[in-house]
Amino acid sequence: MVYTPMMQQYLKIKQNYQNHILMFRMGDFYEMFFDDALQASRDLEIALTARDGGGGKKVPMCGVPHHAAQSYIARLIAKGRRVVICEQTEDPRQAKGLVKREVTRIVTPGTVMEGQCLDDKKNNYLVAVLIEERGCGLAFSDISTGLFRVTQFNGDNAFHELADELYRLQPAELLLPRSYNGDLAERMAGMANMLITAIDDHLFNPESSGNILDRQFGESWRQAGIDRLIFGSRAAGAILFYLLDTQKRSLEQINSPQIYNTNQFMKIDAVSRRNLELTGSIKDGMRWGTLIWVLDYTCTAMGGRLLKQWIEQPLLDVVLINKRLDAVEELLNNLIMRTQIKEALKQVYDLERLAGRVAYGSANARDLLALRKSFDVLPVIKKLSNDVNVELLIDLIGCLDDMSNINELLHKALIDNPPMQIKDGGILKPGYNPEVDSLRAAGSNGKDWLARLESEEREKTGIKSLKVGYNKIFGYYLEVTKANLSQVPDYYIRKQTLVNAERFITNQLKEYEDMIIGAQDRLMQLEFELFSEIRQNVAGELHRIQNTARNLAVLDVLISLAEAAERANLVRPIVNTDKKIVISDGRHPVVERVLNAGDFVPNDTYMGENSTLILLTGPNMAGKSTYMRQVALIILMAQMGSFVPAAKAEIGVTDYIFTRIGAADDLAGGRSTFMVEMSECRDIVNNATRNSLIIMDEVGRGTSTYDGISIARALVEYIHNNIGARTLFSTHYHELTDLDALSGVVNCTISVHEENDEIIFLRKVLQGKVDKSYGIQVARLAGLPEEVLSRAQDVLHQMEKRSGVAEYQGKKDDAAAAGSITDRCADAREKSLLREIAKINVMQLTPLEALNLLYHWTEKIKNEVEAGGN
Repeated sequence: MVYTPMMQQYLKIKQNYQNHILMFRMGDFYEMFFDDALQASRDLEIALTARDGGGGKKVPMCGVPHHAAQSYIARLIAKGRRVVICEQTEDPRQAKGLVKREVTRIVTPGTVMEGQCLDDKKNNYLVAVLIEERGCGLAFSDISTGLFRVTQFNGDNAFHELADELYRLQPAELLLPRSYNGDLAERMAGMANMLITAIDDHLFNPESSGNILDRQFGESWRQAGIDRLIFGSRAAGAILFYLLDTQKRSLEQINSPQIYNTNQFMKIDAVSRRNLELTGSIKDGMRWGTLIWVLDYTCTAMGGRLLKQWIEQPLLDVVLINKRLDAVEELLNNLIMRTQIKEALKQVYDLERLAGRVAYGSANARDLLALRKSFDVLPVIKKLSNDVNVELLIDLIGCLDDMSNINELLHKALIDNPPMQIKDGGILKPGYNPEVDSLRAAGSNGKDWLARLESEEREKTGIKSLKVGYNKIFGYYLEVTKANLSQVPDYYIRKQTLVNAERFITNQLKEYEDMIIGAQDRLMQLEFELFSEIRQNVAGELHRIQNTARNLAVLDVLISLAEAAERANLVRPIVNTDKKIVISDGRHPVVERVLNAGDFVPNDTYMGENSTLILLTGPNMAGKSTYMRQVALIILMAQMGSFVPAAKAEIGVTDYIFTRIGAADDLAGGRSTFMVEMSECRDIVNNATRNSLIIMDEVGRGTSTYDGISIARALVEYIHNNIGARTLFSTHYHELTDLDALSGVVNCTISVHEENDEIIFLRKVLQGKVDKSYGIQVARLAGLPEEVLSRAQDVLHQMEKRSGVAEYQGKKDDAAAAGSITDRCADAREKSLLREIAKINVMQLTPLEALNLLYHWTEKIKNEVEAGGN
């Protein structure tokens, strides 16, 4: 088929972007054709039409107005599409033949600069990953804020650490070498909900990466030590190439990459982040019911994003932690200063993303107006520097750049309510530029002349309904209704015929039209040029704006934490390098906020050198899981620099938080619930250190009772003897309570009140142990039929009688005996013998049967010893 020249131009451009939706500028619309039109019409729910492609052949087509394109692009990006923007690069009125068009930008989920795709309080990360046998490299950037970070992971655990970091970042888009097979790409995609983009392997080569980093940043990236990260630097080069390739410009807003090391922060694996619900709930991923929901009183978008980072990356450096706590304490105690800063911050727009758009060249006049309004409050905040006494606040407020020179320019140049479109004029204040003022005056005089012309022509012709009009196609005209055509003078020149009227011009009107339109065109062009110059001047101060934004973000987070401390009755923790965790009247920050004030029952926690492991028993629904999570959250809050929900707290710095909570399978990965549970336990015992916090909730439930008890006992012993980590271990296996014979194990229980076979949860954690789980009582609370509950009670009594559980529970075995049983069970033959013994009902065994069993076992052991030669 022979296509039209325009369609040939479209297809030539499209062949380089087969996996993208091409938005092809045609006049006031972006049009899409062929399969792109079919896809876009479904995604955007817009009408699908057709166009002549050549030879009478129709091709599918749909389109969107160019002035509203951002909202449509955002909807496509939200569905995981990649969008190519193809613009007209010459004025259609001056084009000879086909209008020239070029791709000016590629928009992907990880390269969005503006619009509905961006969450104000969440970064939009593009991540590049390199995985090799010796280690893994990771780089990430947020093009909208200029953030650029690089790290790498070495050793046997490198891939596991990489996976945890990807889960933390939750990138919008992940770049991988094209050679990575499908299985690996799918595994990576499973770590977070993100778009996977494959790029050429050579972009990850050391030479290619080094060259592109040199071109963008000169020597600064080497001076920062990035070149010493043999894997991370290659990921950084790949991500930079992708950004430059998709954005088709220099990207001045992207800061030189900075190294970060995950060992600088408390590590929290993906499972624990999900279980603790730090920034997204397990149920739906929303903020409600999470830690950030409790702590976020930030006034600015960049403050909200930084608070999220602080929650996700608690510190390990005691000095830095206490600097934050000092600042929060001063802001909490100085209500007047805190209120003044907060009111000022409410006037600050998202400086990071505004600066990014200015440097990118996409900022409009309203964006610059938002900068101006933000700069207006900086002197107000800076004046408060004399009122602060702690180091962090002195640095933030005292060193704040008030951006006075740029603010002065913006005040001088911009009107107070500029239009959205920067090419339509009406942006600059009177007096800013003499030529603009002159052209505006010419346009105003011309419009006055037109008004006089209309009055004069009515009087000359006697046509009272005659009017002067204008449209973009025919220009200015004199319109006369058909009923009055007989009164039209000879010097009127017919220009257009309508149903009920005729339109005319005169030589005099044509002359003025040329003058007025020429002045208007020149005015709009001049205003655009002057605005671009102003925007460029602001872009020249990009790093000052970004530094100011960072300082304000930190100040905003500290204000937010002080506000949360006041509202939620939080106290300053003591944070040190001791091993102790001492919490008096600790509370779960989220549960307490959800409940009515005063309804939450606080609890104490003590873990030290001689009590590293709390073995927690008690019924379901009593609050064991809430208690364990609250300990983890209090530690995390303290190390991020927040006050904590307790009467007082002393926190020994924790390097890693692990949680094994709940039951979930991995059907897609071929793993049962119990396999997932054991995999999580493996990760904990392989990575925990003496300074870690381990939370294990009901380990061993996914298998048989004896297997579960054995695994749970072995885990407790291993953690106690080999790791020494501070541990909260909840269980319904009451047989484990004898482990308090180990020096560091303490038995605790959640108290309940039992009356008439019903229980009342008291929610109080006390030292001691229980010998029952009240499962049937909890089932009654859940509303199971009484017939089921009665039958369950009968079965329970029968099982206790047969197994001797009733006699065993509550008795304390000798520690040496407990240890010897564990040791002997290591032998498979002895395990088999113990299983046979466990099946015997001693109360129903006759003396003769007992003798026969003893004889059988003796002969069996003798034969096995002879066969084994020992």
